[in-house]
Amino acid sequence: MARRNRALILLVFALASGVLAALLALRYLRQQSAPLAAAEPARSSIVVAARALPVGSVIAEQDVKTLSWQGGALPAGYIATVAQVVGRGLLAPIEPNEPIMAGKLAAEGMGGGLNIMIDEGMRAISIAVDQVVGVAGFVLPTSRVDVLLTLPNPQQTNEPTTRIIMQNVRTLAAGQTIQQDKEGKPLPVPVVTFLVTPEQAETLALASQQGRIQLTLRNTLDTSATRTSGTRVSALMGQAVRAPSPRRSSRPRTAPEASAPTTVEVYRGGVRSLERF
Repeated sequence: MARRNRALILLVFALASGVLAALLALRYLRQQSAPLAAAEPARSSIVVAARALPVGSVIAEQDVKTLSWQGGALPAGYIATVAQVVGRGLLAPIEPNEPIMAGKLAAEGMGGGLNIMIDEGMRAISIAVDQVVGVAGFVLPTSRVDVLLTLPNPQQTNEPTTRIIMQNVRTLAAGQTIQQDKEGKPLPVPVVTFLVTPEQAETLALASQQGRIQLTLRNTLDTSATRTSGTRVSALMGQAVRAPSPRRSSRPRTAPEASAPTTVEVYRGGVRSLERF
């Protein structure tokens, strides 16, 4: 009987110890999870585009929306409120749900359009082109092109000559304008707008009036300049242009003149005489 009571007491003590250990473990786990809950990252709002926005457009309130951003790793230059972007122009196109960054916005009060894309000291000039000159429509905004000029009859070679006059020129826009044909009907004409220096603007304006302009599309990452000497019609057949040689005189040579005879005065016995040799 005493043994049975002793075993029962030990069993009760073991159960009590187990319950106490479970309670202590549960309390410990709750204490450890409390800091994790307190360290939950805060949520921030970020402004994104509600639809695709082209470059140069002025942002309206319906063009943007705010999304909740969880975590502390926010992108640099993000916009938190809609009021910070409404009325400002875009320097680059934006896709739907793309965050609107401060680097893609023009300064407040500048508005939109092409003028906000022109860097200080640069100029924008537009040239009418056709499908061939415009590289079959592959010349788009922000493309990099080289400008070739073909002159029909330059003074130096007196034959058609083509040469690169500008390299690595950035395009701002590629669109269409409306002109009138010979019958007065509207005629769509592709136009390419370039971002150039004032000196390049003068060159491009003069070149478009004096000859034919052609564009060559280049890789955006390829910014190195290439030195060329141009090409001429005679070079297409492997012939070099040579300066005309001076003509030789056709006047016949004259025979050398005979030397004049020598006259000697001779006296013989007081008699004077002249002898010629």
